[in-house]
Amino acid sequence: MHPLLRTITALTALTALGLTAGCSADSGAQGKERTASEAGPSTDAARDAPQNAFWVDPQSAAARQVRQWEREGRTQDADALKRISEQPMAVWPAGDDPAPDIKAAVDGASRADRTAVLVAYNIPHRDCGQHSAGGAHSSDFYRQWIDRFAGAVGDKSAVVVLEPDAIPHIADGCTPAEYHAERYQLLSDAIQRLKRQPQVKVYLDAGNPGWITQAGKLAEPLQQAGIAQADGFSLNVSNFQDDDTIKAYGRGLSGIVGGKHFVMDTSRNGKGPLAGDRQDAWCNPPGRGLGTPPTDKTGEALLDAVLWIKRPGDSDGPCRGGPAAGQWWPDYALGLARNAKAT
Repeated sequence: MHPLLRTITALTALTALGLTAGCSADSGAQGKERTASEAGPSTDAARDAPQNAFWVDPQSAAARQVRQWEREGRTQDADALKRISEQPMAVWPAGDDPAPDIKAAVDGASRADRTAVLVAYNIPHRDCGQHSAGGAHSSDFYRQWIDRFAGAVGDKSAVVVLEPDAIPHIADGCTPAEYHAERYQLLSDAIQRLKRQPQVKVYLDAGNPGWITQAGKLAEPLQQAGIAQADGFSLNVSNFQDDDTIKAYGRGLSGIVGGKHFVMDTSRNGKGPLAGDRQDAWCNPPGRGLGTPPTDKTGEALLDAVLWIKRPGDSDGPCRGGPAAGQWWPDYALGLARNAKAT
C-alpha cells in the first residue's frame, strides 16, 4: 500500500477526511518514526498555510536541514528541500512512551488551528521481523501504549493511521497464524480506544495496490480487526503507487467493507513505483519524487484526504546506501524534492 518512519528497535514504541511489500518484498513500512519533539518545542509556522487543514511540524528533520543548509550557504538545496519542510507530514512517536511526541504535535496543531496527522506503529511482531521489526513486547503493553497515545491526544483534532502493514501481513501470510487472533483483537481494541477521543479520525491500514493486488483478500481481515468502528482505511503508506491506481483500488476496497472512506499516502509517489519486478523496489528506490501535496480537498467522495504519511527523506532501511530504517537521509530527501511531481 502507500507508506507517516525510523533504528526501529531503538525508536519503538479534520474536519472531514479518505506498502509493494510482503514477507520477501517487505512492506515499505520501515523507517517511519521521526518525532515532533526531538528538536524542542513546536511553533505555529503552520499558520502560514491557511489553505491546508493539516499541521506543519516546524521542527521536522527536513526543516532543520533547510536551516542548516542556509547557514552553510547551500541556498539552492535549501530552497528545494522546502518542498518537503513546508508540507504537513505525519508524526510517528518513538519509544515506549508515545505521549511526549503526540502531545507536542497536537498542541502545536491546536495553536495553529490545524489537525495533527499521527501514526500508531507498535503492534507486537511488527513487520515480520524485517527492517522495522520490533513493536510492543506483549498485548498488555500494547494496550497501555495505545491508551497513552490516545490520552495524549485528549480533545485535540487528529487523524490517526493505525498500524501500517499489520493487516496486509496477515493477508499475505507473513505474520504467523498463531498471532492472527491476538492482532485482530488488539487492532479492534485500539480503534475503540482512539475513538473515545472526540476529535480523532482513525484509518486502519490496508497496504497498497502493488502488494495485495486482489482487494477482496483484505475484506475479512479488515472486518475482523474492527474496520466497522473505524473511520476508514489507509493506502500506500511508504509506497510509490500512483494516484489513479490508489484511488481505483480504494474505491473497490470500500465497496466490500461497507462503503468505508480512505486516505492515501502520496509522499513519494510522484514518479510512480520503480519499474521492473524487483523484490527490493520498496526500499529507497532511486529516481522517485514527491507526490501530490497533502490536502483534505480531494474532489473524491470516498477519499477523505491526501496525506504525507511516510516522512520524505526518512530511510526505508539499510539498502542502496541508506541508513537504518527511519533515519533521516538528506541526500535522498533532496532527490525526492528535485523530482517532485508538478502541481
